[in-house]
Amino acid sequence: MDRKNIVIIGSGNVATHLAIAFLKAGHRILAIISRNENNAAKIAEKTRSHYSSDFAAVPSETDFIIVAVKDETIAEIASELNSGNAIVAHTSGSMEMNVFQNHAQNFGVFYPLQTFHKEKELEIREVPFCIEGNNETTANSLSELAKSISNNIHFVNSENRKVLHVAAVFACNFTNHFYAIAESILAEKNLSLDILRPLIKETALQVMDKNPSQLQTGPAIRGDEKIMQQHLNYLAAKPELAELYKLISKNITKTSP
Repeated sequence: MDRKNIVIIGSGNVATHLAIAFLKAGHRILAIISRNENNAAKIAEKTRSHYSSDFAAVPSETDFIIVAVKDETIAEIASELNSGNAIVAHTSGSMEMNVFQNHAQNFGVFYPLQTFHKEKELEIREVPFCIEGNNETTANSLSELAKSISNNIHFVNSENRKVLHVAAVFACNFTNHFYAIAESILAEKNLSLDILRPLIKETALQVMDKNPSQLQTGPAIRGDEKIMQQHLNYLAAKPELAELYKLISKNITKTSP
């Protein structure tokens, strides 16, 4: 792909990783635009670009504007953008692409299906990018841009993208929350989460080449009521966790093959 001129809107985790990935792929980052100028300045320094808090300050030579901000601010930012002839795309898993309909001629979605942290390096070549465009040319242009940084590209419409996002919340966000619960339970007895890390790692590795529905273990799928009651007795002082334990155990029993 030819070198493209890109403006990044936002200065959070996704914006940071994408800006650096685009630069490494040979593209030019023209500007980082964010209400948080301190964060924008840090990314701009890493990507040898300018920074601003003015969403209308989009250079005329811009090819792509990637809007990597919280869902609730996309519509407001769209109304302030001076997009010109650039393709505008957001990185949201759940927001409709038509949020740009009255503010840009060519627009779409550039959704990386991954969890991002500024301080952690990521193999972005493996990250799935879900692409959607308001016309075929725009969709193909966004796909080519994604291919310059990733080998995992999918054309996904808004309806299916929302389904993916729901599934991702279960697979990532909820799972991590359970890790945090486990950590707090262990901490009460001065035990470290480190003792569970090999178990967590092995569980994740197994899912890489097998169906999760075939891998379920534990007292719920065995129907071991005695063990489950012991666990509930321990959680009696934590009624919310006890209810969660019962709900998840019931669902495992109900959905097991």
